[in-house]
Amino acid sequence: MGCPLPDRYDEVKPRAMRLEEIRHKIDKIDRELLVLLQERMGLAIMAKKFKSEVVDVKREETVLSRPERMNLDLVERSFARQLLRTIIQESKRLQQEERKLVAFQGEAGAYGEVACRKLVPGGAYIPCMEFVDVFQGVQEGYFDLGVVPVENSLEGAVTQVNDLLTTTDLKVTGEARVAVNHCLLATAPVALGEIRVVYSHPQALAQCQRFLLKNKLEARPFYDTAGAAKMLARENPRAAAAIASSLCSELYDLAIIASGIADGISNSTRFLLLARAPFEGPGEKTSIIFATAHEAGQLFNVLRLFAEEHINLTRIASMPLRSDPGNYSFFLDFEGGMQDAHVQRVFEQLDRMSIHVKRLGSYPMDRSEC
Repeated sequence: MGCPLPDRYDEVKPRAMRLEEIRHKIDKIDRELLVLLQERMGLAIMAKKFKSEVVDVKREETVLSRPERMNLDLVERSFARQLLRTIIQESKRLQQEERKLVAFQGEAGAYGEVACRKLVPGGAYIPCMEFVDVFQGVQEGYFDLGVVPVENSLEGAVTQVNDLLTTTDLKVTGEARVAVNHCLLATAPVALGEIRVVYSHPQALAQCQRFLLKNKLEARPFYDTAGAAKMLARENPRAAAAIASSLCSELYDLAIIASGIADGISNSTRFLLLARAPFEGPGEKTSIIFATAHEAGQLFNVLRLFAEEHINLTRIASMPLRSDPGNYSFFLDFEGGMQDAHVQRVFEQLDRMSIHVKRLGSYPMDRSEC
């Protein structure tokens, strides 16, 4: 017969459990505070585009007086004012750094941001809701640069981006190929067996279906991979995880439970860097869009121009012309710059043979391996 447990045992255990729950909530709030602070700093850098001076005394005083208007009984007004002052000082420091504002579609931590960091190191990376927001923001000068996906090795062309490229005046000034390495992320380094539910974009869930089935994990669709990671960090649901990039683990303080969990072969996405002005310097690769008369042999005649000049084509895709149903625009990427003599010879004939030719730009080639 064992010794009886102390009378206080039943009291100690609940107290320990309550402390764990409180700390669980504190961790959730701390993550959310830091994520919101990151977003605020990005907006502060954007605000510089719309004012002539970094210092705006009237605006600063409005922000600093906010604690006076709020009834926060647990937050001393002097503390709140000092906290806001520190945030303002950091915002001004960032504004003085002259960072390039680089827009991408999706939430912070999306593969678009991975491409941004590869193409523009040291930039300020600003998430946008839609691809059109990236194009318009760069065109109107709200952003310095934009990064958009143009094709995926498994899914093919990104239709919406290709459509926007047909009408934009922006220039392509760079490219980056990014490996899509799906990771299983959680708010703490728990065992895989403790996870029951996984959130992510439906495409990512489908690409990791075998992994999910093997580990008996319930898939719950979310609007975005990085958005799922952001939700996980903010709400900290129990027994839950997200499928997203490894960058999300760094941005949202999440633990990588497993990496490389996609079912299929290696997956990568090619991104283009957009700017208002063309790339300065000799280009190694060129992107164009052209349309020919809807007649037999016309496309073949155009492609033959490149073959005769021994120009290597790296991509060709087509899209119906909205202005002329039944006809198509063709997207063409090839090695060489528009300054090269043999490329200029092709353009001389291409201009005569095509209905229209849009020169998106010449730019450095991404020679790195994903």
